[in-house]
Amino acid sequence: MNDATTLKRILIVDDEPTILLTLSYALRTKNVEVITASRLEPAEEALKRYNFDLVIADIRMSGMLGVEGLELLTYIKRYWPGTKVIIMTAHGSEEIQQDAYERGATYYYQKPVDIRELMRKIEELGIPLNK
Repeated sequence: MNDATTLKRILIVDDEPTILLTLSYALRTKNVEVITASRLEPAEEALKRYNFDLVIADIRMSGMLGVEGLELLTYIKRYWPGTKVIIMTAHGSEEIQQDAYERGATYYYQKPVDIRELMRKIEELGIPLNK
C-alpha cells in the first residue's frame, strides 16, 4: 500500500462543539479518519489508543488562563515526536505563538481559521483531503 492510499488519522481537540463538527466534516474522507475530543483527558486517551498523523488543538479549553493545548503539544512531542501538531487559538499573542513553535508546533493559527488555508496546509503534510 503506498502513502496515498494509507489511512491517515487526525485528532481534533477543541472545547467548541461547532469547531469540532465543522473541522471533522471538512477533513474526513475515505482516506482520513477524524477523531474529536473536547477536553484534554479524552485527547490523551485517544493518543494512547491510536497513531495519529496530525493533531489540531485549541490552546485554551477551560477557564481564562487555560493553556491545555500547549501542555498537550508538549505531551505529544515527548511520546510521539513524529506526529504533526497544528495549534489554534482565539486568545493568542506573539509570546504564545513563540512558545508553541518552541514546543514543536507545525503551524499556529489565530481563530477564526480560514478553512481552505488549513486544508491546504494539511495536504502539504501528506494527508489527502480530496473527497
